[in-house]
Amino acid sequence: MTIAAIAVSGMVISSCSRQVTRVSTDETIDISGNWNNSDSRMVAQEMTQSILGHAWLSNHLEQHTGKKPVVVVGMVQNKSHEHIDAETFVKDVEQTFIQTQRVRLVQGGKKREELRAEKADQQANASLSSMKKFGLENGADYILQGSINSIVDAHKRQKVVSYQVNLELTNIQTNEVVWIGDKKITKYVKN
Repeated sequence: MTIAAIAVSGMVISSCSRQVTRVSTDETIDISGNWNNSDSRMVAQEMTQSILGHAWLSNHLEQHTGKKPVVVVGMVQNKSHEHIDAETFVKDVEQTFIQTQRVRLVQGGKKREELRAEKADQQANASLSSMKKFGLENGADYILQGSINSIVDAHKRQKVVSYQVNLELTNIQTNEVVWIGDKKITKYVKN
């Protein structure tokens, strides 16, 4: 065997050593110390439980004879030091709201625009019996907005990353903030 052939066969053998293992999506695996799917899911669940356990909900139900409030999840801005897809966090929040069945959820942002564009298209292209009409959407009573922030303290091969998610629930009619909450996660990373 030539030296080139030995080198190529060595690279093939070493490149085949990667091992991939499927794990449960509920399992927390923290490799980099960065924000991850476990953080997103945990913060969304805890904050949604806090929102739904607060007095604004019972006040709304009392004032509206038991009618569930309609909520839209608005902008959650990533103000952290790293790239975080805030949409994943928003979806975790929306999923938790739906699972509880304690509020009604309506689409916001680009998805609402897409729905309205579909309705507009139906006005010209769908049969009268199947066409969806404008002006029949459920208007949201409350909007949830917030931010994901971080602080990094690093020295040599160690760092502490602190994440803080701040959310506010606002009554759209009155502009009154009815709930404010935050959730903090701190990670110590040593290389």
